[in-house]
Amino acid sequence: MREKDSVAAYFVQAMIHGLGEDPQRLRVALEQAGIDPTLMEQPTARVPASAFAALWLIQIRELNDEFFGLDSHGMPPGSFALICRALIQEPDLHKAMRQCLANFALFLHDFRGTLTVRGKRAVISLQNHSPNCDVSRLGEETFLVLMISLLCWLGGRRIPIDRADFRHERVSLSDDRLLWGPNLTFGAERTEIEFASHYLRLPVVQDLTSLKVFLRTAPQWLVIRFRNQHGLASQVHQRLRSSHYSQWPTLQAFALEQHLSPSTFRRKLEREGCSYQEIKDEVRRGVAFEQLRQSKASICDIAEQLGFQEPSAFHRAFKKWTGESPGRYRARYQGELAE
Repeated sequence: MREKDSVAAYFVQAMIHGLGEDPQRLRVALEQAGIDPTLMEQPTARVPASAFAALWLIQIRELNDEFFGLDSHGMPPGSFALICRALIQEPDLHKAMRQCLANFALFLHDFRGTLTVRGKRAVISLQNHSPNCDVSRLGEETFLVLMISLLCWLGGRRIPIDRADFRHERVSLSDDRLLWGPNLTFGAERTEIEFASHYLRLPVVQDLTSLKVFLRTAPQWLVIRFRNQHGLASQVHQRLRSSHYSQWPTLQAFALEQHLSPSTFRRKLEREGCSYQEIKDEVRRGVAFEQLRQSKASICDIAEQLGFQEPSAFHRAFKKWTGESPGRYRARYQGELAE
């Protein structure tokens, strides 16, 4: 975690909800963490990641609950470590995630997740029975942050989310792309996240030693996720995102820009859990979603912008990413906006 790392104040609201009826106790907890209480009225304000991490631990101690009072039963201190200890025994991410969801269900009564594999797509769906709208909203996001972050940590790499749908509505945040990917919808019919199912075949690479380190750094890790905002992968992502596909450098050219050899460039990206090709694919998906949602550009023009030689190749790629055609995706999303 770097000094510049920060999170939106919105994510602090999930932690402090349990003390909402005790303003004095809440103010003391925020001050102990070094957070200005007035920021809680500004969901887009920034809170240092170090203060966020401190508040996470303070709230668990105050509430005696690792799910911050967002569930009618909750998770007593030690539950998260117990769950993680079981997960590192699993051979691959598929079995680990099924075990993870089953173990969380032993503690939480209102939030239940299920994993479904549909060919090349994997979906984690969430059902919740919380009668309180605010608790429901905060609990759903907290639950899915835990799921995707654990998945990334267990596999030792970033796993991009291709689709994230939430039933509730809320203000957009600069953190959203980092947490949920570019294909994010609020006010959807159901709450679920989708990613490529081949990631589930990855082996679990963590052990007891790395678990101890993870548990010490879990608070900031679980929101900042397996992505260093100031690292090489982020620099590559920003460089590609700000230029047309035709201007994207080769791996060798990008390494030269960074004053690195190609082999060192690859190794640095691998340590951050990704490859140059994967980042390029992620940026292409992000631009495709953005253009289909927000622009009037033709599908042929979008395909050309993304470097596809034929629109049919873009159709095939997009269907692989989402399970539907670009035209259907655009009609569904832009149709919802027009209603």
